[in-house]
Amino acid sequence: MNRIGTLAIATLAIGTTWAQAIAQTAKDFVGAWTLVSSTTEHGGVKSDTFGSNPKGLLVFDAGGRYVVTFFAANLPKFASNNRAGGTPDENKAVVTGSFAHFGTYTVNEADKSFSFHIENATFPNWDKTEQKRPFVISGDELHYTSPVASAGGEAALIWKRAK
Repeated sequence: MNRIGTLAIATLAIGTTWAQAIAQTAKDFVGAWTLVSSTTEHGGVKSDTFGSNPKGLLVFDAGGRYVVTFFAANLPKFASNNRAGGTPDENKAVVTGSFAHFGTYTVNEADKSFSFHIENATFPNWDKTEQKRPFVISGDELHYTSPVASAGGEAALIWKRAK
């Protein structure tokens, strides 16, 4: 292949990747996403927010509603086999190892951000609040940051479109 042909293919490949990265509209959010990673930086120290191999699901519907859940992979089973009968240690592990909220969302395509309009959360301080997130969608991955994470610090999240 000649240089012009190679350059044309390279330009097309780069242009296609770039177009996928900037094709970020409200429609691009719709669907289910599984958690790849959630890291928090607090006081200059980075850590896995929900430990290694976290689990999570984020669903955006076409009508503007969402639900998001996070779980540590190693949540303890309750010895009592009763959710309301956990020991203080079991309850603490579940509270620090899981998080969920739901409500509506809006996408600001101009500044590449979206906002969770939280109706209810397992961290009640977030009930009836708006949480704005800068984002990038690249291929099947959604990356966003939370400048004020629920447990303090700043969180960086990566989600993969569920198939």
